[in-house]
Formats: sequence, C-alpha cells, structure tokens
Amino acid sequence: MPSNDPPLHRIRWQRAYRIVPSRFPPVGVFDAIADPEDLDALYRIEALTNPRLREEWGELANVPKAHRVSGPGTTPLMAAFTHVNPEGSRFSDGGYGVLYLAHEFDTAVEETVYHREQFLAATKEPPIDITMRCYVSGSHGELRDIRGGWTAEHDPDSYAASRKLGARLRGDGSNGIAYDSVRREGGECAALFYPDLAKPCVQGKHLLYRWNGERIAQVLEVSAVKRPKAV
Repeated sequence: MPSNDPPLHRIRWQRAYRIVPSRFPPVGVFDAIADPEDLDALYRIEALTNPRLREEWGELANVPKAHRVSGPGTTPLMAAFTHVNPEGSRFSDGGYGVLYLAHEFDTAVEETVYHREQFLAATKEPPIDITMRCYVSGSHGELRDIRGGWTAEHDPDSYAASRKLGARLRGDGSNGIAYDSVRREGGECAALFYPDLAKPCVQGKHLLYRWNGERIAQVLEVSAVKRPKAV
C-alpha cells in the first residue's frame, strides 16, 4: 500500500445503523436463500421467468462471489451494491456501491435528514411526510481510518477528494473507510465496500420525516397502536 494511505483500524461496532425509505421492502430475495453459493443459479432462473423479481435482484454481478451474503437480514446489505445510486455518494462516483453505516442512531438520522432535504429541495417538493425504516446491524471490519483528520475528504459540500480516495482504496483491495460524520458532531460512520463486512440486519424503529417545504422540521418515531383482538 502507498505510504499516504490512511492507517488500518479494526472497528468493533456491536451495533450500527442504516436508515432507508420505507418503500423498500424489509424482506427480499436474499433473505430467503440460505447459501450464497446458490445465488448465481437462482438469479439466472429468475431473470428468465420473472421480470419483477429480476428488478428486485438488481445487478448481482456488482458483488464479487466471495463477498456475497444471503439469509435473513441480508437484503438491505446486498441492495446497497445491487442497486447502485448512479449519482454517487461520498466515496463513490456511482460506478460501484457502498454500504454506509452510522455508529450511532442519532448520526444515522442526521445523515439521512441531510440527504432527504437535498433531494426534496432539488425537486421543489411541497410539504410532505416521508416514512423511513431503521435497520440495526454491526461491523467488525478492518478499515482505512480517516477519523480525526483528512479535511478535504470530510468536506461537507464537496465529494471530489473523498471519491478519489474511495476509488483508490477500493481498487487497492481495501474493505472500506471509517470516517467522521459531517452532519452530526462527534458521530462516526463507516463506508463498506463489501456486504459481508456487516452483520445481518434486524428491523429497528420506524420514523417519519416531516418536510415543511423548506426543510425537515421534525423527525418522529412511529409506533403501532395495540388493539384488542377481534372476537
């Protein structure tokens, strides 16, 4: 590795958080498959017979076979790589997927509030409530660590430097990057280049982001109301 690479550090996060819009199903095709070795054969069958499921699978080839995961709680992990945002993210130009996790729940909220606000402002959305779903995962990966420094890569308004770093480290075989949240002071995040670096997800809180036409003014927790069983 070049000497100017960030130092290696093994994170040991028993819990980490990822928040996504609730329109994405909590259980998907990868949850029902026990062995990742079966994914290629099943993908070929589904691609021939079921266009809807083909869309749900996404681009399986984006994930190297050695890093694929399946079984309960893995669809949110695989989806970050099989359904890549073409507009990119902090450590990707859109040519590959990255799984982003926050070490703290509050950090996950602030990160996603920022990105939802950017999208809603760009599309000039009127006031609207957006439902979000939190997944609880974890990670014990050995990552390149830029926390506490690397100012250009932490620029809150530009991804130019961070995307260059992400592409270089991924190309060199790194697992991912540990970095400071720029949306919540003191928060920590991880950008994982492969899904097997995260623990299978369990579903956490349901949230409502209340957009007032200018910003997300409130974040509310949504809970089910217990009702008596029908007689």
